[in-house]
Amino acid sequence: MVPAPGRGPGNWVGAPSALPDGADGWVIAYRVRTPATRGGSVVVATSPDGEQLSTVATLSQDRFGAESLERPALVRLPDGGWRLYVSCATPGTKHWRIDALDAAEPAALGDAEAHTVFPGDEHLGVKDPVIRPTADGWQAWICCHPLDVPGAEDRMHTRFAISSDGLSWSWRGLALSGRPGFWDARGARVTAVLPDGRAAYDGRATAEENFSERTGLAVPSRGAELLAAQGDAPVADVRYLDVVPLDDGGYRLYYEAPLADGSHELRTAVVPPRS
Repeated sequence: MVPAPGRGPGNWVGAPSALPDGADGWVIAYRVRTPATRGGSVVVATSPDGEQLSTVATLSQDRFGAESLERPALVRLPDGGWRLYVSCATPGTKHWRIDALDAAEPAALGDAEAHTVFPGDEHLGVKDPVIRPTADGWQAWICCHPLDVPGAEDRMHTRFAISSDGLSWSWRGLALSGRPGFWDARGARVTAVLPDGRAAYDGRATAEENFSERTGLAVPSRGAELLAAQGDAPVADVRYLDVVPLDDGGYRLYYEAPLADGSHELRTAVVPPRS
């Protein structure tokens, strides 16, 4: 779908977020990374079929004063506009924050003003959001990296937050964490949440597996706040899986797939409805 920006480790395209555009097309946002730039940019693209992409905006790390960018999150606003959440690395540190930009059209996100909505702090870096507006308010699953142990900032867990407008947020607690002795012991990062509460997440067992996460599944355990990992093994050797329900009962998947040379490419697939 979108090839890696080069050969070899660190040349990655992926970390996608996708939504139907309300007119039989799609909008997809994704991160592009190279060894020289880390997460150098977030690309916003439109598509008539979910597969053939046309870039309409490119947001560089310099725009945010960031050392790197990671997974964005797209949301369709109640007035028909668009919001893009962007994960931004603070230069010279292991800290991350999340900014939000609003625009009437996807292409206008390239010039929209950014506002920090999840600042993190000296104890916690926050990134890779999954954001879902509902009839009762906004919900967010945020990947959090504890910063209390130098050299171990790759550890991760997911926290749940709520909001009335998607801009001012209140933390509600831990949603999902790694399980000692399992394949996800080093951490768990929620990447997609379906309307019924089922979720996909990235996990890894060790620090050495950083950037080589695999996908697992989780189910709601206590309302929307707590998720429970399912099974003793991952279900796919991919990361940053986004799952979009289709009108026919199937799903379109977007994900970052590792290649044999260490690069990653962006792929999509359709899961047909159950017969």
